Order: sequence, then C-alpha cells, then structure tokens
Amino acid sequence: MNVIADHGVRFGRIAAMLPVRDMARAHDFYTRVFGFSKVFENGSPVGFMILKRDEGELHLTLQPSHEAANFNVAHLMVDDAGALYAACQRHGVRIIKRLQDKDYGLRAFVFEDPDGNRIDVGQRI
Repeated sequence: MNVIADHGVRFGRIAAMLPVRDMARAHDFYTRVFGFSKVFENGSPVGFMILKRDEGELHLTLQPSHEAANFNVAHLMVDDAGALYAACQRHGVRIIKRLQDKDYGLRAFVFEDPDGNRIDVGQRI
C-alpha cells in the first residue's frame, strides 16, 4: 500500500551539491565545457559557489579531501544529449558510460568531472 505524505507544503527546486577539491578548477570546467555562469559565491577563499544555466543549477562546495564515489551523484536532463556528448568529447571529458538509447525512454550518458563526480545526462526520446 502506498501512502503519500501530504504536509501541505509545495516543493520547489532541488539542486545538486557537488564536493570539489579545487574551486577554481571546478568553476573553469563547468563554465568552459557546459556554459554555466557563476551567480553566487561565498567565503575567502571561496568555499561555496552556485552555477546556473537555463533551469540547471549546481552548488559547488570546497572539500579539499574529497574522494569521489563510484556511482552517479547527480542527474542532468537536457534537450540534446548527443550535442552535449559531442561537446564532452571535444573537451576531453572522461566518459564513464557512452551515449545510448535506453529502454526506459532516455538517450543517456555518464561523464566524470575533474573531481571524480559522476553526472548522468539524459534526454527524453
């Protein structure tokens, strides 16, 4: 039996928080490869940063001793997974799972950022 928790609260966006060992390197990667823009930063040195592109938002947190997980930590929906896959290849981004059409209705691939964070990219087909 499924019970839906109704608290009377409407949920808004939820943003992925990615731990990074080097904030400048992470900023460069996400702005250069994916076209994100910095919309907020905090600390000196910067320990937290918000990057945004279209409806996508990433929160970066400085974690100098971060060790990446061996699973996907975020899922990014896009309107053209093939174009983003090609951009990743042009920029030498490490691809964990190549671009494929999945039987659950997504064209998808997984890439790894410079800190080892694995991002699953999907496009509805």
